[in-house]
Order: sequence, then structure tokens, then C-alpha cells
Amino acid sequence: MQTEEKRENIEEKKEERMEMPVSGALERGPGKAPVSGAEISVHDTENGHPSEDVYILAIESSCDETAASVVKNGRTVLSNIISSQIDLHTLFGGVVPEIASRKHIEKINQVIEEALTEAHMSLEEMTAIAVTYGPGLVGALLVGVAEAKALAYAAKKPLVGVHHIEGHVSANFIENPDLEPPFMCLIVSGGHTHLVIVKDYGEFEILGRTRDDAAGEAFDKVARAVGLGYPGGPKVDKAAKEAEEKANAAATALAATSAEEPKAEKKTQEPVKTPAKKSKTSKPAQEKRKDKDQHITLDMLESVLPKEQLAQLEIKEDKKKNVTQVGTAQMGDLICERI
Repeated sequence: MQTEEKRENIEEKKEERMEMPVSGALERGPGKAPVSGAEISVHDTENGHPSEDVYILAIESSCDETAASVVKNGRTVLSNIISSQIDLHTLFGGVVPEIASRKHIEKINQVIEEALTEAHMSLEEMTAIAVTYGPGLVGALLVGVAEAKALAYAAKKPLVGVHHIEGHVSANFIENPDLEPPFMCLIVSGGHTHLVIVKDYGEFEILGRTRDDAAGEAFDKVARAVGLGYPGGPKVDKAAKEAEEKANAAATALAATSAEEPKAEKKTQEPVKTPAKKSKTSKPAQEKRKDKDQHITLDMLESVLPKEQLAQLEIKEDKKKNVTQVGTAQMGDLICERI
């Protein structure tokens, strides 16, 4: 009998859960705030929403961070509590899924309580509860989904499953409150890179996406390969900025040093004059010389010319200076004949 009663109770609870409003169960209409594929009306009083404002308790546990946030009307963040596991996973050079799941279990209740406290609201005041259902680490996702389902069931609130990548797109509504579809969006996440057209709230057209590694994974792998450690993104970014600053400082110092040094005078090299080769058919020496009288001594003439040729010269002796004058042209002819 007790077993049959338990079964009946389980069936009743299942029927109650099926009657709860979930993602996509509410009709579209004017005055609705976007909530990941389901739009909850700010004027919906039938589901226990007396206020025109929509308050969402959002839970995230897809990887190595346990997070909870209270968001008003899909645009205003009232609280955002994050419990990071970076220091723990740094010891292993990356995220260890089993360790991440255990840490989510330890922290998730505390994080949710702090999010509600910081927003100065209670669980009963929430319009709906949203949770990341994937993609992500399976064990980590299960922790968040199980928590969200339990809270939604206990508080009788709508449960909205949020696609991880759609959450990245929706973050733009918080940073840019006036943003409205349609628009194009580039998602550069840890494990996914997508280029999509956001046609409407919850309606997307994927133009392209990576097949294997995304930008975030590339940072982690490069950082690990060069010994920077985990997480790779911030450390590679920091190293790049420091390298750029050092390079700019070195370039500035080099430019200043070059400006102080005196400019070296450029020495103009004179073209090397190649001595002209003597041609066998050169003109007689008398044509290259000016026709002027040359003073030579008589002894010089006698040592060079025979007496017959000396007799042909017009010699003018200057006994005071012991100099003999002779015409240059005549001397040239005689010397050429002798050569």
C-alpha cells in the first residue's frame, strides 16, 4: 500500500511539473522582455506576475565559474556574483571537469543567496529562473540545471533553459540597452567562434563558425606551449602589451640617439683618372709643346747630338750665363729622328 501511494504521489508531482510554464510556453505579444527563446510578458498576471517589471534569476555553471545574477527587464543587472576556480585549475594547466563539478556543488547555493541579497530581492519576487543548459562541461552543467529545476519547482516559477552561445549574444543587450534586432553579431567565446545574424529575440541565422579550435582555446594552447600557464587569454594579452611597450621604448631611445649624433660628412670621391696609354701613332712631340725657346747648355747638346746635327742648329751662345739658346721645334725634330 505504501508503495502504491508513493507512486501516486510521484505521478501527481510529474503532472504538476508538466503544467508549469517553461521556455516557449508563453505567447508572444507586446510589452515582453526577451529571455532566451521564451519571452515573458511584463503584463502577464495569470502566471503570478503582478508587476510590469520582469525579474530573472540567472544561473551559470557551464565551465569553471559558478555564477548567479538578477536581471531586470533583460537590460539592467541588479546583481552579479561569480565564484571563480581559476587558481585551482591553474595547478593542472587547464580545467579539470570533475574538480569543476565538485566545486559547483560546493558554491552554487551560496552564490545564489548572495545574488538575491545584493539585489535586495527574494526568490518569490522572481518572474522566472534561467539556467545555461549547454554547451559546456556535462558534469558542471548538470549541477546548474539541477539547482535551477529544484528552485523553479519549489517556488513555482517558470524555468527557462538558455543556450550558452545565445547567452553571449544576449550580453550585448546589457552593454547596449538600446540595442534591438536585427543585427549581426560575432561570438568569440572560449570554445566557440560564430558569426550570426540576430533576426529577432531568440531567432538566429549562422553565417559561419569554427570547426575545431576557437580563439579562446587557441590562447590557452599557445600560453601553455610557451610556458605562460592558465588561463591563456589574459596572460598572452598582458605579455603582448608589455612587449609592445618595450619595443616602443627601444625605438624611441634609438631615434633619440640617432638625432644627437652629428651627421657624418659625406666625402665625395674624385673619379680616378686613368693615365692615357701612349699610342705608337702619337703626334710628334713638337706639336704637344708650345713653341718657345728653351735654354740648355752646350755640353748637354754635345752629349746627345752628333756634330753633324749640331751644325744644323741655330745656336746662340751666352758666354756670361754659359747658356746656349736653340729653337724648341728644331730640337724636337732632332730628338725624334734620333729615337
